[in-house]
Amino acid sequence: MEPEHNSFFSLDGPLDVAPAGGQVRAANFAGLANLARSHGRDARGIVERHGMEARVLIDPESLVAPQQVADTFEYCSAIFDDPLFGLHFASMQDPEVFGCVTALCRSAPTVRAGIRCLIDFLPVVHAPDCEVVLIEGRETAELTWLVNADIGVNDQANYQAAMLNLKLLQAIGGPAFKPSWVSLSADPRQSDLPEIEKLLGCKVMGQSSRNSVAFPVRALEQPVPSANRLLYKLLGSYLQRVKSAHSPSIVDKVNSYIRGSLASGACSIERCAEKTGMSVRTLQSRLSAESVRFSELVEKQRESLARAHLSDRRLSLDEIADRLGYGEQTSFGRAFKRWTGMTPQQFRAGC
Repeated sequence: MEPEHNSFFSLDGPLDVAPAGGQVRAANFAGLANLARSHGRDARGIVERHGMEARVLIDPESLVAPQQVADTFEYCSAIFDDPLFGLHFASMQDPEVFGCVTALCRSAPTVRAGIRCLIDFLPVVHAPDCEVVLIEGRETAELTWLVNADIGVNDQANYQAAMLNLKLLQAIGGPAFKPSWVSLSADPRQSDLPEIEKLLGCKVMGQSSRNSVAFPVRALEQPVPSANRLLYKLLGSYLQRVKSAHSPSIVDKVNSYIRGSLASGACSIERCAEKTGMSVRTLQSRLSAESVRFSELVEKQRESLARAHLSDRRLSLDEIADRLGYGEQTSFGRAFKRWTGMTPQQFRAGC
């Protein structure tokens, strides 16, 4: 007699290809073809203009670069003459843009558990460079998001994220869920604020240090109306296995932190250790085991980003120096010549 196999309870491997660092699922473009058509535009030309194949419009599992998403949305904002394109676009979308992690959040027993699913698995399922954080105060909680990569202007992408995150919170929080306020890193025009607040249903603060949706902290313990214990356990176990199989190395984690913090001027090993959940000594030890030092990784990321920015030509040398965390252009110039043997001006001239 052949041995019995419990294949019903197992998979041979992951059902989809998990995005790697520097990738995001093309689900962010869901509905773009119809929206462009309503404006008399061809979405195929829009995405191809930004280096993507037309299939990203119909295949949500296609993988693209976060930079391409941000640039496409900024371009759409310009050609559609819509400074709130990201919000209007996301108003037409469902939080299913985030993939199966949305189904897991909806099946969670409580709002807190649902948010924990988003935090743990959004980088696994949808965008590895996206970090979601829950900040709990005495009376108010904040769901905060950021992209740990320098992608330049991304106001429209953050508008989209604000609306989709709010929709997901409303889905798991039920009819009683009400946002307290939303903060955005974008700097909307004063004349646009009433519409933004109408769309999001609460007070909105622009030019903030972080993008977040705030709500009463008591909502965290509310049950999720669509809770499903079986789905929560099955899908949660599956995603945990995918996460374990694609866990980034400590060097990948540190590089991701560096890319996201250089422009803030607060890139330090102390902050990196805090973000990666370990002491400075432990972080140094783990990097040493990989034969690298934190300062070396900072230098490599600065050089890589400098070359990319100089080749792009859209930023001035002062802006590039600022994005790399240098207090002045002369410091950047000296460092760049040390890396390449050329001044930034000479490198740009040769591009």
